[in-house]
Amino acid sequence: MKQRGVFEKVPGSGIWWIRYFDQFGKKRREKAGSKSVAIKLYGKRKQQVLEGKKLPELFRKPSVNFTQLVDDALAYSKRNKRSYKTDVPRFASLKEWFGAHPAEELTPREIENKLTKAAEKEKWAPSTFNHYRSLMSLSYRLGILNRRVTSNPARSVTHRREDNNRVRFLTEEEEKNPRKVVRDKWLAHLPELDLAINTGLRKGSQYGLTWDMVDWKSRELHIPRTKNEEPLHVPLNNAAISALKAVFESGDGKGRVFTSAKTGEPLENGRHWFDDAVVEAKLKNSHGHDLRHTFASRLRTKGAALEDIADLLGHKSLTMTRRYAHLGPNKLHAVVSLLGPSDPTSDTGQTGQAATTSQVAVQ
Repeated sequence: MKQRGVFEKVPGSGIWWIRYFDQFGKKRREKAGSKSVAIKLYGKRKQQVLEGKKLPELFRKPSVNFTQLVDDALAYSKRNKRSYKTDVPRFASLKEWFGAHPAEELTPREIENKLTKAAEKEKWAPSTFNHYRSLMSLSYRLGILNRRVTSNPARSVTHRREDNNRVRFLTEEEEKNPRKVVRDKWLAHLPELDLAINTGLRKGSQYGLTWDMVDWKSRELHIPRTKNEEPLHVPLNNAAISALKAVFESGDGKGRVFTSAKTGEPLENGRHWFDDAVVEAKLKNSHGHDLRHTFASRLRTKGAALEDIADLLGHKSLTMTRRYAHLGPNKLHAVVSLLGPSDPTSDTGQTGQAATTSQVAVQ
């Protein structure tokens, strides 16, 4: 229902204004932000006019460019987010696309159109589109807290549906070719491949490992904080222990586990060797995260319970773990068999009785 005195200056922008007459009959307009805020502000101003109170002087604030919002958001990310290093290049792209625009004037449609074009050009997955949308929304949320802007147009950008059920894992046969490539060309990185396949660690957790997280005595990794913001205790099998020992013996055993052999700087991921290995091995549609799927899928095919796999992966619930359910023993076959005859070759029994009953009912 249309609200008197409240309007959207640019249809679809999500930025609402109010229009009213002061006690002197002068027409006034103010930018309010969201529609609910505009309705409340309109009521407040009308009451002030009725009571003859002095209204606030209206003045135009200096325009804030989107670049200023990004700078604040980037500083926040550095202080608070584990994904800061991946946020940096994405914020740089957002600056390039929207930086010169006055932040208050950007509309949801403009933001969505630009992100959609970038997604089509770069062939983004839906999750990548959503990450950019989230960073824009973060920029505006902080802008509202800092009183630089009054609304968040990124909230109205459509969230892309992600396919979280995708499971691409390497069979033991498929693993042979990329493993050979890594052994021949990237031998120093072979322990990274072995640890990933035998622990199922997320990329961020594996490359964030420090030697003080390795408990040789109990054969465990004690990771204080994961993606789920919870600690994770990962048991190590013989292959994982061997991989860690190989790295330990080639370094000084201090600081981060995985570092660059050339610079000594910590490695953030294994893309520089894994991507080349899967291309040379002619594996299609394979990514580093598939090693985590490989760990879980192999456990399931060997009969591991979903609850145990969930614990090892650090899942908070079985919702995500159920994607591997079909790879293991299925109790439901025994359940549905309760409805059938005891002898599948028999012409009599429950099935025959059910058919006769059904025929009688139809007659």
